[in-house]
Amino acid sequence: MAKHVGVKLPEDLIKVLRKGQTCAILATFSEKGLPHTTPLSSIYPKGLESVLISIHKDHIGYHNMVWQKKVMLCFLDEDNVAYSVLGRAGVVRAPSMVHPLMNVVRIDIIDIKSDRSVLTRVDSGVRWSYTSWEAEELCNGLMNELKELSQTL
Repeated sequence: MAKHVGVKLPEDLIKVLRKGQTCAILATFSEKGLPHTTPLSSIYPKGLESVLISIHKDHIGYHNMVWQKKVMLCFLDEDNVAYSVLGRAGVVRAPSMVHPLMNVVRIDIIDIKSDRSVLTRVDSGVRWSYTSWEAEELCNGLMNELKELSQTL
């Protein structure tokens, strides 16, 4: 059973996000009401009530969030981190300073619920690796941009 957590990021989720190795699933809806999910790896907390993400400007999830504004992020990671975050999206930098095809979006939290189960526990989230040194360089640059913006926005 889901439990309402509030509007502030829990400490265990902040810890996971600051590591920069988690994957979140972004859920959006199209203008036709069709659901769409997008895995994200460039995510960073901005204080306790927002998260910043980098996303490709031509991605369907990006277009849906610009149109709809409301999004859901699902986080599953080590140490039984299991949360769904409802938020309102707003573009804060288009294009990214790191890559002209990427945009930075802030998601302000509307509500957070805990998705922990009494029957199971999350031992590990989705783990990923870079496909090349260029990909690693790009992803590190995008994450550094999010970290910088988390301090200056």
